[in-house]
Amino acid sequence: MTETLRIFADEVTRVANEVGAEGRLGGQANVPGAAGTWKDLTDSVNTVFRNLTTQVRDIAAVTTAVANGDLSQKVTVDVAGEMLELKNTVNTMVDQLSAFGAEVTRVAREVGRRGRAGRPGAGAGRGGARGRT
Repeated sequence: MTETLRIFADEVTRVANEVGAEGRLGGQANVPGAAGTWKDLTDSVNTVFRNLTTQVRDIAAVTTAVANGDLSQKVTVDVAGEMLELKNTVNTMVDQLSAFGAEVTRVAREVGRRGRAGRPGAGAGRGGARGRT
């Protein structure tokens, strides 16, 4: 039992360091011969690390897509608490960037179609406010 506790503590510490200090996701604790409560504890720790890995990787995939100009991606992983707040914030950011991009595209098309920016008749030399002296 003492040996299993030592191995369990070492494994949890190792995986926690991989995630917390080294920023490496995906680690799992391995406690050979663990049974009963020790196996349940190991499985619980591994579930926490697996869920964290899935959540962070999904958010990272969406933010990478946004950085590459793809505004069609959304965070879809099932989360709660602070991770849910982060998911909602990232998804709102994507929606707002998409709306902004659509508006910029609309204005650019309008300028291309009319050959100038602004309202008809408001350009310099056309009797608009900017053309008056």
